[in-house]
Amino acid sequence: MAEIIDTRSEPDRAIDTACAVLSAGEPVAIPTETVYGLAADATNAEAIGRIYEIKGRPRFNPLICHVSDLAMAEEHVAFDAVSRQLAEAFWPGPLTLILPQRSERSVHALASAGLDTLGLRMPEGFSRRVIAQFGRPLAAPSANTSGRISPTSAAHVQADLGSKLKLILDAGPAEIGLESTIIKVEGETLRLLRPGGLDAAEVEALTGLVVERPETAGATIEAPGMLTSHYAPGAVVRLDATDVRKGEALIRFGGSPLPGESEAAMVLDLSPGGNLREAAANLFDYMKKADASGARTIAFGTVPNEGLGEAIIDRLQRAAAPRD
Repeated sequence: MAEIIDTRSEPDRAIDTACAVLSAGEPVAIPTETVYGLAADATNAEAIGRIYEIKGRPRFNPLICHVSDLAMAEEHVAFDAVSRQLAEAFWPGPLTLILPQRSERSVHALASAGLDTLGLRMPEGFSRRVIAQFGRPLAAPSANTSGRISPTSAAHVQADLGSKLKLILDAGPAEIGLESTIIKVEGETLRLLRPGGLDAAEVEALTGLVVERPETAGATIEAPGMLTSHYAPGAVVRLDATDVRKGEALIRFGGSPLPGESEAAMVLDLSPGGNLREAAANLFDYMKKADASGARTIAFGTVPNEGLGEAIIDRLQRAAAPRD
């Protein structure tokens, strides 16, 4: 199993060990404020290939590359005025921008699935320190088997991928608990490719531009999280439940009980007080707990489609989608 180093008690050893493993072309599980990522040297084709191999991820699905500062980002992509405005306002943080790649970039084409654009993010927290010392961007999708529930703790990573990794950095539970929001700027048009930890309303308030939400069914894969079936537990997912069937696990929101709860295998509430930020932070952890309960179906109560609720609903709809 992978070695786990606590970044809070051994920060220097965590960074040095991570950089050594990354330099050897091996992935490292790193904590970010969104979810835990499976990071590898974005300039090394073999290292990127190990990410796809470990996750079982299709290679047409591009990876987000993580940078430590704007100067590192500018070595690889060209910023338009609006994208720069967004980066300066929301980096470091849960925003990924899809930007045109420079011809002289060193990020390998395998990281972008051969596209002429690249998804970039500047994470907040310990992972940014690792990237700064490593000195090169890290390609880092979520540290889980492809299509399954994203990890929000080192324990989640160890349970899923621990036998395939050398190192997991543990910084405690992820603060946000949802992947980053992905935005692509096209002139005066902002396209939301994936809702996430940054409310799209904040982007609209900053830029004065409307964030368009295009239909994703059958869409070209331009960014992670666009596959129809994604974030899926082993159990069947039932959405917008107004009651609970015998033996189901229930995950509800807002503290209001549903009829039939006494017959449920488990009852969890994403936020009894109706706080969407708390709900987002708990989502993947509660999905894993419900999946481990032995219930064949996980029923989800209704979540408001506003603010971070948009991102929560996106994850639930993909978790409930038909699977290959």
